[in-house]
Amino acid sequence: MKVAYVLNSYPQPSHSFIRREIQALERQGIEVLRLAMRPGSAPLVDPADQAEAGRTRYVLQAGLLRLLLALATQALRRPARLLRALRLAIRLGRAAQVGVLRHLIYLVEAAHVVALCRQEQAAHMHAHFGTNATAVALLAQALGGPGYSFTTHGPEEFDAPIALSLGEKVNRADFAVAISSFGKSQLSRWADFGTWDRLKVVHCGIEPARFAHPDPIPAGPLRLASIGRFVEQKGQMILIQAMAEVVKAQPKAHLVLIGDGEMRPQLEVAIAALGLAQNVTLTGWLSEAGVRAELAQAQALVMPSFAEGLPMVVMEAMAAARPVLATYIAGTPELVLPGETGWLVPAGDAAALADAIVALAAVPQAQLHAMGEAGRARVLQRHDSDIEAAKLAALFRDAIARRNSP
Repeated sequence: MKVAYVLNSYPQPSHSFIRREIQALERQGIEVLRLAMRPGSAPLVDPADQAEAGRTRYVLQAGLLRLLLALATQALRRPARLLRALRLAIRLGRAAQVGVLRHLIYLVEAAHVVALCRQEQAAHMHAHFGTNATAVALLAQALGGPGYSFTTHGPEEFDAPIALSLGEKVNRADFAVAISSFGKSQLSRWADFGTWDRLKVVHCGIEPARFAHPDPIPAGPLRLASIGRFVEQKGQMILIQAMAEVVKAQPKAHLVLIGDGEMRPQLEVAIAALGLAQNVTLTGWLSEAGVRAELAQAQALVMPSFAEGLPMVVMEAMAAARPVLATYIAGTPELVLPGETGWLVPAGDAAALADAIVALAAVPQAQLHAMGEAGRARVLQRHDSDIEAAKLAALFRDAIARRNSP
């Protein structure tokens, strides 16, 4: 069985969960055709991401002539289907913020995806994120391509469900995946009730072998790690403000911000203005090995986000036996249990975050260790990449079997 993964930009440093899912599916015996519209924009520092880039076919790199040829071929072979798909693209575009023209481009991309799926004998398409990649998969199906499914992550899909035609994408899919129970509840808001049995929960996975021997939680002054893109919704600015209060009680406390993004200049200005140059380090993007090394030196992970799906960095920190201090949003409470595996605070509240960090600093090392081990057990039980990939593989097989049944 061959499945085409239809993606917007791939690989991306912040989307390593897609790579792990694809590789876990391949261990299940499923061939995966990687179809991305374009390469990722961020530099690829991880060798595994660099290897994935070499295995991915980029639709827009085919060139305008080949894309239009694929559309013309569809017009000659199935003119009625093309007309219906064109009407669908226009309807989706009228609802969307990006407009009709962008959806006509998606239609052209979809025609090439259909040609590649036919050429490679892909029996099913799967997209990640209910945004433009799923729109391409939906239009490819409308043009006569194989059936499709997609995984929603949030928060982007749940912020603009009408503009993204999220309900229609679910209604036309063979099935739709959420990465948490919270995510499934959000899909249920927009999908027809008759399609609710097609809503599935498949967690993003980690590879337990990469965390087989977690480093013990270090003693000494408080050291925290925070991982994510430097954008508003990740809440790093609130964390910097909280650190300004933390260092009054814990002068040697140190925060490592792992990642990069458009807010880096503002974060650097805030760090300097608050006199935190000796207490905060910005590392840029790191490889997976580099992230694990930083977690090994930290007593806990801090995730100050305003909006999330279910963050991979939380899973990875828990697999590394580190307690997690996070905000009480979306699917995060499904993993972070206050007093057991970490702490939860209201999103956007710098004072509450500072108080929680100061309280964390006072927790005895033995208790931190116990919380880390409890978190590790929970995440390994719920987020093993091979177990979750087996669930997804079964959904692919069932969808293909239903489509092929008389």
